[in-house]
Amino acid sequence: MSASSSFTNSMAGEESNGSVTVLPGVEDKYGGVVTEMSHPMDPSTFSALLRTSLSNWTLQGKKGVWIKLPRHLIGLAETAVKEGFWFHHAEKDYLMLVYWIPKEDNTLPFNASHRVSIAAFVINHNKEVLVVQEKTGRTKGKGIWKFPTGVVNEGENIHDGSVREVKEETGVDTEFVQVLAFRQTHKTFFEKSNLFFVCMLKPLSFEINAQESEIEAAQWMPWEEYTKQPFVQNHELLRYVTEICSAKTNGDYEGFTPLSVYEHDQQGNLYFNTRDLHPRH
Repeated sequence: MSASSSFTNSMAGEESNGSVTVLPGVEDKYGGVVTEMSHPMDPSTFSALLRTSLSNWTLQGKKGVWIKLPRHLIGLAETAVKEGFWFHHAEKDYLMLVYWIPKEDNTLPFNASHRVSIAAFVINHNKEVLVVQEKTGRTKGKGIWKFPTGVVNEGENIHDGSVREVKEETGVDTEFVQVLAFRQTHKTFFEKSNLFFVCMLKPLSFEINAQESEIEAAQWMPWEEYTKQPFVQNHELLRYVTEICSAKTNGDYEGFTPLSVYEHDQQGNLYFNTRDLHPRH
């Protein structure tokens, strides 16, 4: 739920003596209110303002009320919670709290529920796959060779994130080819769900310069040697992934290619099978 149009009226109302009677804010496009605190305030004054504001917004038929507290006003969070607000999400420089006015069931959207991660399948003309051994995580110290993996950054496209992760972990430059498959799991990183995309990339360079902080070793390994690892053979997900990757390299499988599209002035990417359905121009 995001703020959109300016909301005037009594939300920015003042008494004749100049004291603010309700919190200032903007109306969002879902019939709610967003108010962003910027100046220090005594907790008792803030509490009184919240009560008056909630009464005012209730009369106006508002629904969700969002309060954004910057780091230097985080002390007001306790007061807001006592007035019925709850934590919605936090970023490095602010905390967002929310309140639901109507008596019917709450329809406010939850905080972001998924993290996006990738695995990079990079194979060269000698049918050697780019693999790494990690210094941290579950495979640390076990001699297991795996695809480069990582998390897509905020505001980063999946295909860009896969290229970046390979470069960071191995020093190899690549070109994104396709998303071959993806998996969804739940209750992983801080109880959030995860979308894990298996991406195929084409190598543009071959010299390896492993990342010292996270990667123990990196190399080009014959595909057959990689697939014969007990870790791969005994792992159901990895068995499926190796079958998909093999089918792709043999021309028997088609993944998903990104197409840049716009909707409501927002740019994004549609991933689809361009072999069987050609994009319109």
